[in-house]
Amino acid sequence: MGLLFIAAAVWLGLHIGVPGTRLRDWLVSRMGERRFRLLFSVVAIGAIAFLVRAWRDAPTTPLWSAPMWLRWGLVAVMLLAFLLFVAAVMRPGATMVGVSSATAPPPRGILRITRHPMLWSFALWATVHIIGNGDTAAIVCFGTFLVTALVGMKSIDAKLARRDPASWQALSAATSIVPFVAIAQRRNRFVVREIGWLTLLIAIVAWAAVLHLHPFLFGVAPVAMR
Repeated sequence: MGLLFIAAAVWLGLHIGVPGTRLRDWLVSRMGERRFRLLFSVVAIGAIAFLVRAWRDAPTTPLWSAPMWLRWGLVAVMLLAFLLFVAAVMRPGATMVGVSSATAPPPRGILRITRHPMLWSFALWATVHIIGNGDTAAIVCFGTFLVTALVGMKSIDAKLARRDPASWQALSAATSIVPFVAIAQRRNRFVVREIGWLTLLIAIVAWAAVLHLHPFLFGVAPVAMR
């Protein structure tokens, strides 16, 4: 487990210690945005490969076994994760990043529900795999991704607030980190048509495909299909 903890620390240090911090701003000022993004992407790919390899090779201790009814519930939660991810990729409008508050469009689509749909999809994915696997190595590995996603939301908010305070103020006033909070507080409203049937269809097809191929790709079936 020692190597797995090291890999987890490397991943967390990279994704919590750099994005949304003044260290990132300093690095960008020295090498430029494009070079920084390229370097960060290369290092991130290496870090995730290290983490996954360490997880696969790590000794582990089973802590619980999820019953079949719970596994089906986790599969359903993964559909929500797929929907959040696809909607984040296909969302209409801008998130006001790099756009002046005078010209930025109001949050639309999935952004009405949460301003971090993609990170929430990762958080749900990680939580599902922690519960579904139920062993110490999975807790460390997928817990690392869960912490990254949750902390990343605050990190991104801090970066937006620092880069463009006026746009950030408009965005934060109309959206929330936690899904549906802004809607519940009447700072926004839920508009189903902005998410779109195509988004829902793509999410369902992708979810069903991964569910079917999971045993072949990862060597384990999430649920017994017969």
